[in-house]
Amino acid sequence: MEDHAFRSLRELNGLSVDEAAELLDVHPKTVRRWEAGETAPRRAFVEVLTHRLETRKPPEPTHPAFTFIDLFAGIGGMRKGFEAAGGKCVFTSEWDEYAQRTYRANFPDDHEIAGDITQIDAADIPEHDVLVAGFPCQPFSIAGVSKLNALGRQHGFMNKTQGTLFFDVLRILKHHRPAAFLLENVKNLKSHNKGDTFRTICGALEDDLGYQISYRVIDAKGYVPQHRERIFIAGFREDTGFDFNRLEFRDPAKGPLLGDILHSPDETPEAHYSVQKKIGRLGPRTFVDGRYTLSDKLWNYLEAYAAKHKAAGNGFGFGLNTPKDKARTLSARYYKDGSEILIAQAGKNPRRLTPRECARLMGFDPDRETRITIPVSDTRAYKQFGNAVVVPVVAEVANYMKPHIMRILDPGELFEKSPAALRRRAQQLQLEVG
Repeated sequence: MEDHAFRSLRELNGLSVDEAAELLDVHPKTVRRWEAGETAPRRAFVEVLTHRLETRKPPEPTHPAFTFIDLFAGIGGMRKGFEAAGGKCVFTSEWDEYAQRTYRANFPDDHEIAGDITQIDAADIPEHDVLVAGFPCQPFSIAGVSKLNALGRQHGFMNKTQGTLFFDVLRILKHHRPAAFLLENVKNLKSHNKGDTFRTICGALEDDLGYQISYRVIDAKGYVPQHRERIFIAGFREDTGFDFNRLEFRDPAKGPLLGDILHSPDETPEAHYSVQKKIGRLGPRTFVDGRYTLSDKLWNYLEAYAAKHKAAGNGFGFGLNTPKDKARTLSARYYKDGSEILIAQAGKNPRRLTPRECARLMGFDPDRETRITIPVSDTRAYKQFGNAVVVPVVAEVANYMKPHIMRILDPGELFEKSPAALRRRAQQLQLEVG
């Protein structure tokens, strides 16, 4: 039986198996035997990790500007963005156990991570000011609507979304009525099912729940060296005047290049991803581990595949990049062959990005020496980063949303600055007097 307790303690410390072994001065195989349940770690080793965890607890914000919940959380990209704006996360839901490992490793000493959101009662979720969710886009079935009509029963947009994960976002919004929300999805959500899916989503949020919404497709290329377009839908319980079209985001034509996120010869090496070698008078230099260079077989296959489609007039093929380029969109399938983002290497086959470079490409690591913990295998890490949000984009959106959130949380300020809210408040007062 696996020792999940020791593995969880290691992951909460943000340590890989190799790092834990080095800290405890044992062989990595020993740690693996502990976690496989073959042997038990001595109490002293457990105490070392327990003490380390206690001393690395992040300080709690004394007075957070607002609270939020993180749904379909992945590895915490939305959370990092909203924490940067002064928010405090009070609830997290993520069903994938490997994503949970990465999340726990980077947000230690925190609330438990809830699993399948479809099995969680909205009443069991803490009160919160903001809901954030990078919800999966599933086809919205309209089967059953005609049956409802035949039975003389009303059906709204919420009925139409039942059976999809978006419905769980709606039921939580309906129960808690937070001041605001931010939803993120792929750009093609707007055109999915000839636009019906997006109309259904907007109708549920506006007509069924009464939120004021605004949406925009944002290309992260102005923030990271990657062409990545995602749609963001912001909603507010009151009309605060928030409008995505009035906001300025960084120019996609500018921004960083791949050279800003690739491993540098001068950076501190990181076990598994990079190695350090002495190069003559230059001294120690850092190089990407050879495991990320494509084999001859895979590189020959990708070249033949690209040539075949080029001859057929198709645009399919690999993306070969230099440090002066910006990359295609990193996808969850990157682990298969890395074809969408390959890095050219002088005198040898191109290579994949390392998971550390993927963390930088998605904005999780703001610089070469600030590193989030990646406690999972390369395959899992590639999937997680490919499914993640670009952190600095979310942080930008959160900062734009913050004053509007605060206006709702401070009604006096809201009524002073929002004419529409003033009119509604006046109508309410008249009704109360009447």
